[in-house]
Amino acid sequence: MAADRSLELRAALVIGLAAALSDAACQGVGLSGDSVAYGAVIAALVVRPDFSRWPLLIYPVLLALVGLCLAIGVSLGLGLADAPELFVFGLVAALMQLIGLVLPSKLRILSGVVAIAGVLPLLGTPSWASWRDQMLALSLGLAIGTLLQVTFTPAAVQAQEETSSSEAPAAPELSVGARLSRGLRSPFFWRKLIFASLAYTIGVGVGAVTPKYLYFGVVLLLNDSIGATLARVRDRMVGVSLGVLMPLLVFNTLGLSDVSVGLVMGGTAALVVALNHQSTLRTALISSGVAFIGYGPLVAWYIPHRWIDYLMGCGLALAVGLLLFPSSALRRFNALSNDVSQPDRWTELQALLPAASEEARWLGLPTPELPTPQLPGA
Repeated sequence: MAADRSLELRAALVIGLAAALSDAACQGVGLSGDSVAYGAVIAALVVRPDFSRWPLLIYPVLLALVGLCLAIGVSLGLGLADAPELFVFGLVAALMQLIGLVLPSKLRILSGVVAIAGVLPLLGTPSWASWRDQMLALSLGLAIGTLLQVTFTPAAVQAQEETSSSEAPAAPELSVGARLSRGLRSPFFWRKLIFASLAYTIGVGVGAVTPKYLYFGVVLLLNDSIGATLARVRDRMVGVSLGVLMPLLVFNTLGLSDVSVGLVMGGTAALVVALNHQSTLRTALISSGVAFIGYGPLVAWYIPHRWIDYLMGCGLALAVGLLLFPSSALRRFNALSNDVSQPDRWTELQALLPAASEEARWLGLPTPELPTPQLPGA
């Protein structure tokens, strides 16, 4: 436990250093505003708390995918400049869901990145100059964060990486057409696509000051099962809340500088570790970075409105998950636990356990446990 905590605190130090150096590098090449924030945040996020390394292929794929999605947002934002803003936002949101649908299983982790990247140009004034600056900032952040993680990786972790470098054989990958066909037959896909397209409009309709957070709530939190959605909502709101503490303390005291950026991002990571909320780390870092580094010291109105609007986004995701095609992970877990006729059920049970446990926690029920495997011939 002490060794794990030491590794996590080392990661917090590297996260702060990566954010500070990325901030300095971005400003050094003439970037400003949102672009600087993107570079600092991606530098912090690319550092893994356990110092395990990302697959090398993820870097060019991530840059290409983000560049494509940003380009779609810029193209449609400029090409449909005379169309209603809400229509253009909904159109881009739907296209991002379709792109996420055809991603192979190894890249499915980037579906949330796709959903966010496509609409980012629409939240300001879309331009190709902004696209260029954002891509440069992301490239700098990726490079700086990765190099610092490699530099500060403990020798024991490096040795462990080398001994466990062999990968398990991957399952056969479906073709693009097969993935698209399967997704289009799923009610969960259509549920998410429709409400991702409508979320920003709903936010405007209910008077949200920052309606984009209702969209973020749907695309990032709405999951196929109720339990998984509940877990994401809990982690998101805790992370958003923790993410404002260090900016409040540091930026409003020391002002905005490379040093204060590092203190904010590293301090947020250390705070999350100290409170044992590691599952909220990425959300807290994004909350500390994107919302504040690009805009300077916090203003009084922003924190409560951002929190309230994100809470509305969580409420929208929960309402959609509960009212339209609800799927209970706890119910499925209990049914599968009692069905001894399926010998290959253990993999599915293990996958269902976290979401089922979350549902049980919210309902005040005992935490579900994996059944004891039966021995052959018993």
